Amino acid sequence: MVDQSRSEHILELAKELLDDVELSRTSAESLILKASRLARWVGSEEIRYWLKLEMQGYNSSNEISLRYMTITGRWVDREKRKGYWGPLAQQEAAIIAEQAKLHAMRVPDTAGDMAFIATKKVTDEMASSTSYISKLSGIKSRVLAKLHEFVSEIYYEKQFDSLSESIFERYKSDVDSLIGESCGEVIEQIPSVMSRLAEGDQEAISQSLTTCRRVIDSFADSIFPPLEETIEIGGNQLSLAANRHQNRINAYIHQRIDSNTRKKRFRQNLANLYDRVSTGVHNEVTVEEARALFLNTYLLIGEILHLPSNDA
Repeated sequence: MVDQSRSEHILELAKELLDDVELSRTSAESLILKASRLARWVGSEEIRYWLKLEMQGYNSSNEISLRYMTITGRWVDREKRKGYWGPLAQQEAAIIAEQAKLHAMRVPDTAGDMAFIATKKVTDEMASSTSYISKLSGIKSRVLAKLHEFVSEIYYEKQFDSLSESIFERYKSDVDSLIGESCGEVIEQIPSVMSRLAEGDQEAISQSLTTCRRVIDSFADSIFPPLEETIEIGGNQLSLAANRHQNRINAYIHQRIDSNTRKKRFRQNLANLYDRVSTGVHNEVTVEEARALFLNTYLLIGEILHLPSNDA
């Protein structure tokens, strides 16, 4: 529940920030403060430090600071280390002040030499203010673009994670229900596998794979109990005896689907899976591989249980 709340909080904050940036509905200082909160949850150390620079101002002694001076277009003369070192809020305030100054400027409505000089002075000041505003606006635009890039990556990553979790949780609930109805013994063994995988040591991994194999065997016994007779599949007579678990699972599949291609895929997946969980009991297997084998077992059982019934 805590992880879910954290994930939801990150997604909500990222969405709010994207809207703030795209709709220009809040100040630069507010954006940076809010982005810093997001960065504390998921940002890299570099991003967190960059946002700190945007709040407190840049410096000439740090490599990240100098790199982001370039990224945000702050240099006036890089060789002489001249540039706009102030935080984003300072640049935004300077833009507002300069725009007000520019708005108040008026070209004198007089004639003569003095008027020419006065007019030139005003037009030069207007050009200077316009250039200054353009430079500062460029810095602000670059900062917002970098901020948008950071927030977008977080937002779409978390949105995908949330969607994936939602899809898997719905599927898991459905599979758990089918397992509970069709083969209760199987679902009772699943927590044991998960518990051992959480331990992570080699003995626990070996035990978890042993249980995975038992899960497959129990599954076979539940959906297709042993028979003394045989069944013909693909021109081969297959025994349905108690120790022929794969044959009985394949017989169950054979009775429910017509596609030979799909039957073959099921058969190969089952054979590979059974072989890996069986040999993994005696050979070294990483915890990541063991988790993948368990998940494959679970998903295969779920897919088989979703096949139509005999009278469908």
